[in-house]
This record gives sequence, C-alpha cells and structure tokens, in this order.
Amino acid sequence: MNDLFKMIDEMIDRLGASSPLLISFYKLLAAVLVAMGAWVILHFLISSIEKKMEKTRFSEVSGGLALPTRKIGMFGIVLITGTYVIRVFHVSILEHVFYAVLLLLMTRPVLAYVKIVLEFLENNVAARTETHLDDIVFELLNRFIGVIIGLTSVVLALDILGINVMPFIAGAGIVGVAIGFAAKDTLSNLIAGILLIIDRPFEVGDRIEVWSTPAGSSSWGDVVDIGLRATKIRTTDNIIVIIPNNEIMMRDIVNYTINSASIRVRVNIGVAYDTNIAKAKEVIASVARDVTWVMTDPPPKVVVRNFGESSVDLQLRVWISDARKRMDTISEITDRVKEAFDNAGIEIPYPKRDITITHKNEGV
Repeated sequence: MNDLFKMIDEMIDRLGASSPLLISFYKLLAAVLVAMGAWVILHFLISSIEKKMEKTRFSEVSGGLALPTRKIGMFGIVLITGTYVIRVFHVSILEHVFYAVLLLLMTRPVLAYVKIVLEFLENNVAARTETHLDDIVFELLNRFIGVIIGLTSVVLALDILGINVMPFIAGAGIVGVAIGFAAKDTLSNLIAGILLIIDRPFEVGDRIEVWSTPAGSSSWGDVVDIGLRATKIRTTDNIIVIIPNNEIMMRDIVNYTINSASIRVRVNIGVAYDTNIAKAKEVIASVARDVTWVMTDPPPKVVVRNFGESSVDLQLRVWISDARKRMDTISEITDRVKEAFDNAGIEIPYPKRDITITHKNEGV
C-alpha cells in the first residue's frame, strides 16, 4: 500500500493544484478510497478462505479465526492509512499517540486469535498425548494469556510514546513485594493452586474426603471446581464447601476415585461369645453376596478382628464397583445382617456385667 500511496502523490501533484490545503484534501480523499478498497478486497479474501476451509479438519478453527483476522486486517489498513494521513498533514506530534492507541486496540483481537489457536491445539494435540504435562501448560496459558498480552501491549504502548517504563517496572517490583507481605495468604493460595494443577492429587469429578464440613453433615463429596485460590467440593448433602488451596496442600488428601471406581469397604459386626463363629461368618458373607453392587471377585471376606468385652468383633470386607456407594453399602449390609442374625438365632451382644454377691456370716 505504501507504493500505491506514492503513486497517488505523484498523480495528485500532476494535477497542478495551487493550494496546499486542496492538495492535502485530495490526498486524504484518495487515502480513504484506497483504504475502503483494500478493506473490501481483504474481506472478500477472508470469506473465500473461510468457505474453502469448511470441509477441512481446520473448520472448527477457521470459523472462529475469521472475526479476529478481519479486525487485525482492518487495524493494519488503518495503521498504513493513518500514517500516510498524518504525514500528509504534517502532524507528526500525533504519530506516536496514534501508534500507541492502535496497539492497545489490537490487543483484543490478538487475544481472541491466540485463545482460538490454543483451544485447537489443546483439543487436537494435547488430548492425544499420554502425558499430563502439556495439559497443565495449556491450562496455565489459558488462565494467564490475557494478562500476559495485556501487560505486554501496555509496556509497548508506553515505549512508543517515549515513556521510560523501567522506573515503573522497578516501582511495581517494590509495590509487589509490599503487597506480597500484606497478602501472603492469598499468594500462598495462588501458589498452592498452581501446584494443585501441576501435581493433580484430584481431578474435577473425583470423590474425596472433606475435613471442614459442618458438624453432623456428610464428610465427603465430589470436586466441582479447582481454582487458583480455592477448591469447591459438593458434599453428598449437596453443600458446597470452599477450601483454600493452601489448606488442602497441608493436609492428607483421601481420594476414593483417583485410581479406579472400585474400593474395599469394611463393616464391623459383633457377635456373642457363645456364637458359632463359622456359621456367623457364612451368614454375613451370604448377605454381602446378595447386595447387587458388591463385587464377586474378589469375594466377600469375614475375619475376626478382636475379642471385645462383650463380643467377638468380626469385620466384613467387600469390594464394590462404585466408590460413591460406600455409605449405602454399610447401611444395606448392616440392615440385612440384623435380619439374617435374627432368623439364624445369632445374638448381637450388648455390654453385660456379671455381678457376684457374696454373703459372709460373721460370728456373734
């Protein structure tokens, strides 16, 4: 376009207009017409490319890239045309301001362009790899790319205006240190959030143990969101518990579903001392096998755990195919064992004390 503007200058100079203002007006009008023509051509080319890409594997990207590409192209035309107009009217004092403002305006379409490309790469490249490292990189980029591009554009705009940004950067560093001391808990949660994203002790949808639930409510739930500051967990009572990431990193994390959906459940059952232990074990195992979600391989197992004060303490160990049915398993088996014991004449003991009264005859 610069060569085209030179041709325009030569053509207008040949018109022999005597008034410099009139010559400048002709050049301005010609510049606007050229810019409009360039925009029509650019719009036509982008639309044609977009239609051709509809049948390719990049169609999901081409539709989203069209709008930011048009905006970037438009800003490019405005840049060249504006530079020409500024030089025609000899207002070079506005040139740097024009460049800085245009740079800031281009931030939004550039950000949209980068996000669409990142999304495409994440869905078509990272999703096919076995390692989680690329997933972490894309997640961090998606979270911080807007801040990175925004700060970069501001710094470049200030530099174009001739403003030395080094004192601002140094001052920002000092302010950052002061803010860091004042908001150390918040920064600690942010760092812990990044570590959670990298280490991934749990994923969204995993069922984990929750240690800070209201008294008397459920103590485990499903992870619904992992943020940079806090993690949200929905308990089985449908209560959302928001836990700061720093607190999570300092505790043991019990994850029931990270390895697989299958877990082993233990149910403690006591029987009287005069009970036939073998018979009690068989009754308990039979009850466990009748529960539909209890796995048959490995089979239910009953062991003697302890000799208590009033009972022989047995423990049923079963594997279930869905970790979320842990409490249902304990409740279901306990109910059925009580009924089965009543039918089999097996006593479930309660604390007893044998009191011996000794009468002592004293001589008169």
